[in-house]
Amino acid sequence: MKPNSLLRTALALSLSALTFSAAAVPTYRVDLLGDPAPPTAAKRTVAITPDTKYVNVEGGDTVKFLVGDKTFTWHFDVARTISSFNLKQIAPDLLDHSVMVYVEPDPMYRNTAQ
Repeated sequence: MKPNSLLRTALALSLSALTFSAAAVPTYRVDLLGDPAPPTAAKRTVAITPDTKYVNVEGGDTVKFLVGDKTFTWHFDVARTISSFNLKQIAPDLLDHSVMVYVEPDPMYRNTAQ
């Protein structure tokens, strides 16, 4: 195989892998991701900017999100089988780009038998 042809093949495979991984983010029922909460319940505030790509939270956290001049607050009472999801699932009208939420298990349930 010619080096130029090999480079094209490697590039095509890389691009297809990126496309697949972006499409592979599952969509969950919103009720499995937690619930809206009043802003006063938030223990922490996170500003979402155009550069924000991800947010780390812990199960059981209540977080107030600032998106420009708008806010929303979410209580992460997430199903045990969910470790990440796209924040646009719970705030589709506020976000203009994808922001992944990575959810650590709720510390209250970490050491319980499966």
